[in-house]
Amino acid sequence: MPSDSAAAVSAFVEGAPPGELADVIADVKKLTANEPNLLDSIVPAFQKYNEEQLATVKLPGSSKNVLISSYNSLGDGRYYDIESQRSFAFDHQTQKASDVQPYNPNFEHSDLVTSLLKSLHTHASEHYPSATTAVCPSPGSITLLLVSNKYSPSNFWNGRWRSTYTLSHSPAPTLIGRINVDVHYYEDGNVRLNTSKDVKEITLEGRTGLSHAALAAEVLGQIEGAERTYQEELNRGFSALSEGSFKALRRQLPVTRQKVEWDKVGGYRVSPLSSFCA
Repeated sequence: MPSDSAAAVSAFVEGAPPGELADVIADVKKLTANEPNLLDSIVPAFQKYNEEQLATVKLPGSSKNVLISSYNSLGDGRYYDIESQRSFAFDHQTQKASDVQPYNPNFEHSDLVTSLLKSLHTHASEHYPSATTAVCPSPGSITLLLVSNKYSPSNFWNGRWRSTYTLSHSPAPTLIGRINVDVHYYEDGNVRLNTSKDVKEITLEGRTGLSHAALAAEVLGQIEGAERTYQEELNRGFSALSEGSFKALRRQLPVTRQKVEWDKVGGYRVSPLSSFCA
């Protein structure tokens, strides 16, 4: 059973905001200086974080990101990338890849996987400024993964969009999925949006006889529609918060109708009550 310290640190790691795992690790090292081997004892927490967050990494000698997930895991810390036909070792604590080897397995529906890879890449490049995608075949199904990260630490915010979809082959093609959005804003405060939406099962009736390219296009059309709908829902929610709940939290301006200049606050004085009375 893990120690109380290991359990607490694991929770910190698993809850790290997008793009801030290294900062969390640095803080944990300071807080646990008397337990120098503590981080090495919580590898499962690092693995869970990287796989759930769809961590991205560049393989040695490559400029292209590949994904880390439970769907493309080979076990023992190794993962594969179908598009580059490579497998590699991944250090979950440092988030570095090494020991790249050729990987060209035999799997069913290889032509459909290729078509899905192409269509998913096109979808990502059209709708997300910086996205990494992967398609992972398994017996009876194919999983499509998309992650888009945008980090702006100079402006005190980081964000991540994750999409996971599973396409089952029989008796008719069906698609289910889940979308996760995680945004952290930390200028003079600490606000985090961490929300998700399940994409309910979609049965692609009458598509059994479609070509692989046509089926891939149909699948990505459904994905595009689901993601557009969710983005519109989020935008409406943000507008409602901005115009409603956030405004109700406090006055927009003090009773003087002027903004407080906080760098000059030491020079302010309290006026006598009579000055506010008729």
